[in-house]
Amino acid sequence: MKLFGYWRSTTSYRVRAALNLKGVAYEAVSVDLVAGAQSEPAYTALNPGAGVPTLVLDDGTVLTQSMAILDYIDATWPEPRLIPADPLARARVLAVAHGVAMDIHPVNNLRVVKALGTDFGASPAQKKAWMQKWMTQGFTAIEAQIADDTPFAFGDTPDLADLCIVSQMYNAHRWEVPLAAFPKLTRVTANCLALPAIAAAHPDTQPDAKEII
Repeated sequence: MKLFGYWRSTTSYRVRAALNLKGVAYEAVSVDLVAGAQSEPAYTALNPGAGVPTLVLDDGTVLTQSMAILDYIDATWPEPRLIPADPLARARVLAVAHGVAMDIHPVNNLRVVKALGTDFGASPAQKKAWMQKWMTQGFTAIEAQIADDTPFAFGDTPDLADLCIVSQMYNAHRWEVPLAAFPKLTRVTANCLALPAIAAAHPDTQPDAKEII
């Protein structure tokens, strides 16, 4: 099984963490988003959306979109469970996970940041302000939804909400988002990174990680 991703992609981070938690072996294949490798014909033949991650199963089946891939992973390798079976618990976990994946990430990804500069003439300071605005708004909603008294978002073990939180918090640190107002998100992130499986998925530990000056 091959996972096409990029070291600094938060969506790739989510999937790496899930596979690691479940002990599923995979081959990591780097797609350099900054260099535009995601738009090359050989890659768009796999993923017409020209994004990451892409999961290619051993039989050649191709899966795209991180949340769909995560749903497949949880259904195929059920332990440890990332999406609760109980309908109410499931809805709560998905609300937070989707808050990251559907509200924050779409306006904070690389193609949007590039377009702000190339199409609308945004300065670096304006791009940073944009990123901070939408992460702060999204984090405010998520902070109010997660539990006050558990190590992770909704319990004693990480679930899909936690994987989305820890990956987005990495992006928040990159863009210097003030985090003092988000103690629960900070707690969740620290507890996630204390787990070797999630720490091993961190962008800075990936083989294709680059020093950014």
